[in-house]
Amino acid sequence: QVQLAESGGGSAQAGGSLRLSCTASPYTFTSSCLGWFRQAPGKEREGVAIYAANGVISYANSVMGRFTISRDIAKNTIYLDMNSLNPEDAAMYYCAARRNWPCTLHVPDYDVWGQGTQVTVSA
Repeated sequence: QVQLAESGGGSAQAGGSLRLSCTASPYTFTSSCLGWFRQAPGKEREGVAIYAANGVISYANSVMGRFTISRDIAKNTIYLDMNSLNPEDAAMYYCAARRNWPCTLHVPDYDVWGQGTQVTVSA
């Protein structure tokens, strides 16, 4: 059974917007932490935004004010609305889950990963 499935990636121009979705299996959706990470070519994977089960949200400084993470409990889905995109946002975006607290943006803390969805931003 697929635990996390991302969708919504694609291409955008600088200044544009995209919305990513991540649908989780019912069990995975009960994880303490669900979030978005990204990895650009030649760079390490980094945390983008986290939605904790208690409703606390965290963002990486690089996306704060531009990206918004949200969740739909009825659909077992989290979203990432990305606005004011710039070429530095281009990457493979991954959804990830962590069962235990605390919720961090630290990649090694997460034990369930989706396959990723590609985001391309043209200048």
